[in-house]
Amino acid sequence: MSLELLKVEIIKKAWSDEEFKTSLLSDPKNTIKSEFGVDFAPEIDLQVVEETPNRFYLTLPPSPEAVDDGTSSPEGVWS
Repeated sequence: MSLELLKVEIIKKAWSDEEFKTSLLSDPKNTIKSEFGVDFAPEIDLQVVEETPNRFYLTLPPSPEAVDDGTSSPEGVWS
């Protein structure tokens, strides 16, 4: 499954399953592993936040100079 498809599946499940969403917000790595079988490296800090009609988030990726060996790309994080 591609990274983009996985993200879509996680979002769809969170919209339709309140218990999953609550778990995803409080313990994203274990929730995603349990539901989708995706493991994260221990050094990865994954945070899930929920936008509302009045609250938005802008995510800044690492600069290209900060990515030396390619392991910091999203595809390197989601296995």
